[in-house]
Amino acid sequence: MHQPHGSPADDEVLILLCTAPTTQVGAVLARIAVEARLAACVNILDGVRSVYVWEGAVCDEPEVQLLFKTTRARIEALCELVREAHPYEVPELLVLPADNAASSPAYLRFVRDAVG
Repeated sequence: MHQPHGSPADDEVLILLCTAPTTQVGAVLARIAVEARLAACVNILDGVRSVYVWEGAVCDEPEVQLLFKTTRARIEALCELVREAHPYEVPELLVLPADNAASSPAYLRFVRDAVG
């Protein structure tokens, strides 16, 4: 069900997963998202190895995993920003719900305030 803008659902904290080819690219994506106030925080996890099929071939590549923390109200703009700035033709943009009922209220408030 679509929630109207400004509804309580807009405050729901979400996690966007995205891989990048290097820590340098990951750092650029993280910085532009945080500077634009579309993400409160981005974790850059180095040492990820991704195995996938691309254009009919099995690929096995080192990558970094990015975890962007944002709100439902900001997720579309965040995905668009990452899509435009990302070097991949089809970047990983997977949105996961955070358990807002069980998560730290103080951390959820931090995320909401940061992307306000």
